[in-house]
Amino acid sequence: MSTTLRERPAHAGAPNGGVPARRAVVRWAWRMFRREWRQQLLVLALIIVAVAATFLGAAVATTSRPAANAGFGTADDLATFQGAGPHLASQIAALRHRFGRVDVIENQTIAIPGSIDAFDLRAQNTRGPFGQPMLALVSGHYPTTPSQVAVTSGVASAFRLTTGDLWHQGGKARRVVGIVENPQSLLDEFALVVPGQVSGPAQATVLFDAPGVKPSAIGPTVQTPASAAASNPINPETIVLALTTVAMLLIALVAVGGFTVLAQRRLRSLGMLSSLGATDKHIRLVVRANGVVVGLAGALIGAAVGLAAWLAYRPSLESSAHHVIGEFQLPWLVIVAAMVLAVVATFLAASRPARSITRMPIVTALSGRPGPPKRVHRSAVPGVVLLVVAAFLFWYTGKSSNGGGAPELVLGFVALIAAVILLSPLFLAALARFGRHAPIAVRLALRDLARYQARSGSALAAISLGVLIAVLVCVLSAQRFGNVLDYAGPNVASNQIIVYTPNGQDGGPGNGPGQPAATGTPQSWAAAAHGIAAALGSRDVIQLDSTSATLQHAAKGRQFSGQVYVATPSLLRAFGIKTSQIDPAADVLTMRPGLSGISKMQLIYSSTIGPKGGSGPPGGGPGGPGQQAFPCPKSSCLANPVIQEISALPSGTSAPNTVITEHAIRQLGLSTSPQGWLIQAPHPPTAAQIRDAKSAAAAAGMSVETRNSIPTSAEIINWATVFGVLLALGILAMAVGLIRSETASDLRTLAATGASSLTRRTLTAATAGALALLGAVLGTVAAYVAAIGYAWDNPLDGLSELSSVPTQNLLIIGIGMPLIAAVAGWLLAGREPPAIAHQPIE
Repeated sequence: MSTTLRERPAHAGAPNGGVPARRAVVRWAWRMFRREWRQQLLVLALIIVAVAATFLGAAVATTSRPAANAGFGTADDLATFQGAGPHLASQIAALRHRFGRVDVIENQTIAIPGSIDAFDLRAQNTRGPFGQPMLALVSGHYPTTPSQVAVTSGVASAFRLTTGDLWHQGGKARRVVGIVENPQSLLDEFALVVPGQVSGPAQATVLFDAPGVKPSAIGPTVQTPASAAASNPINPETIVLALTTVAMLLIALVAVGGFTVLAQRRLRSLGMLSSLGATDKHIRLVVRANGVVVGLAGALIGAAVGLAAWLAYRPSLESSAHHVIGEFQLPWLVIVAAMVLAVVATFLAASRPARSITRMPIVTALSGRPGPPKRVHRSAVPGVVLLVVAAFLFWYTGKSSNGGGAPELVLGFVALIAAVILLSPLFLAALARFGRHAPIAVRLALRDLARYQARSGSALAAISLGVLIAVLVCVLSAQRFGNVLDYAGPNVASNQIIVYTPNGQDGGPGNGPGQPAATGTPQSWAAAAHGIAAALGSRDVIQLDSTSATLQHAAKGRQFSGQVYVATPSLLRAFGIKTSQIDPAADVLTMRPGLSGISKMQLIYSSTIGPKGGSGPPGGGPGGPGQQAFPCPKSSCLANPVIQEISALPSGTSAPNTVITEHAIRQLGLSTSPQGWLIQAPHPPTAAQIRDAKSAAAAAGMSVETRNSIPTSAEIINWATVFGVLLALGILAMAVGLIRSETASDLRTLAATGASSLTRRTLTAATAGALALLGAVLGTVAAYVAAIGYAWDNPLDGLSELSSVPTQNLLIIGIGMPLIAAVAGWLLAGREPPAIAHQPIE
């Protein structure tokens, strides 16, 4: 009897299915993602927004600063010589003899009449060996003869020049043959002439290559691109990457809940897969592969959106950054790192529910019942310890006079974020215990928050971090802008301009380099100021007189900044201040709230009083920590002057917000002189009106100051509040939806037992309101831990500066946001579940 083997027996494969099994599981995960992408739309949108914002933010942060070789052209070394002394030619010749090729650029600084700005008369070889990257032709051509000149657009606008005009400057007439620019610095305003046409250069720059030679071995004024960049320790790429890491952490915290609920929805399918022989690795691979797919899709779409936004914004950035930026001159390392972080964040967010699913018995998974909640006491003690560590690190950072080191600051934020994450479950459990005597619907909502901490805990941590950022910005902005000594903010109102005399404020904005000597009389200056006001359609002209007196704070910390004008009757009348409102004994009037309560104030009217009573200028600088002698000599100052607060005075930093009374002037025997005129127009002046005002002021040897771009504290604080509230509400919208979808079976049970829409609305409203309230409290507490720790021993901004509390904005975050969340949850909930009898198998 014979036996025939017709087919070769199959070899036994890997016990877990090997690569084919993993490939099949990944394909199934991809099909599930395509089927249920709408359930993951919010996490996907967050990834897209984060990557796009990182793309655009990194591009702006790294390209808005000047290039490392700005000012060097293609040279590796740069030598700067001041003045046109007899040794300049010999120094240049010595460099040429030692290193060969050199490129000499000579500059003479000339003031623009009627402005505090200036431009350079520049002699440069347009075909020089090193300086060509610092020149670009916009239109026309470069000058080729001594009678020709090419100017930048700023110079052309200031002097109203066009190509072909004959420009008379410095006693010479030159034909404008072109418009040029410095691609490495569009802020560089200059008039380009051929070499040899700058007779008295204020500065000469020599570009050359000195390979292998240290700058110190050549001369004290020699620099390299590396040495110039070393003076700026802040690395924008590092900052953007750190912010991106925090953003991805927020997204990961939110995504944990999303992937957990998604895994719960697939619980029966995963249980069936396990019953067919899939191992725990296969089950974890399903959930993790879904996370990787979400992260990868979000990263790619976000990068495409970010690139489109960058290409649209780049022209505007060039005008504001003042240098030419290439279309693809991007920090690709940071962008790729952000995309990798997005994938890693979603992978880690999916890993937690992946591990939880595999711990369930197959029968439990097939039944679709959720696992038991995790105990909370494990994270309470480490969270408190990390909160204390964060406070200590912020204290160590703030106690040094230079603001502390970056490593301690970064570690402080890392510890603070970790503390918030670990303390979130503790807050949920505490709120559930406090709600034991609440109505049944509220009690069920709070119990579900404590029961499903895998979702609600991560959502609460994300909300708290968003609130932390917003509150920290609000508190620090209120602290800085609330400092009444070193005053910060807009200089004047949008409808105000100040016309300065040639002496100007603090020695004269009108007396810039190369400005002609002061001419005219106070009467002619006043007539010119009134003429400018008439051109603006205004008759509201206030003369600003000043004396030699200024205020001084004889203590450590910030010093008084700003001009002290005279409280003339016309000035008081212009702002509606009556004589009866002024204390007859008052020496100083101010609108700066709290200035009257500061101790050790001195009214200095002699320039011979310096720190510790020595000679020198009064004060230690606007923000300096210097300390002066107190009390000062009576012959040169008035200690503890009577300061009265008058809120009707203007609030601009250059406006007369602090004035000395005529009573003090008579008492101290001071003399006054006009420094300028404040014009209040009926409407904000246009660019053409400002240009005409500067031209009219220049004709009289005067200068003009208009509104700057510094925002007010209210603008910063309000936008920070809006950011925090919108971010928290966005996270809440997803978190509440996830939690309520996970408790859909309980909701079906309630509906089957006769629960009305009122109960269902109360459940959702209580869930949303509780999460918003806890997030506001935890985020605010963490923000104040950071702020108090930093200000505890800070030499400039101590604990007293935190007295400027943005109460209204904190109330909006702490009370308004939970109310908005509760009302929105009430209005959007209440719909009866579509299926009560059974839960479908996904």
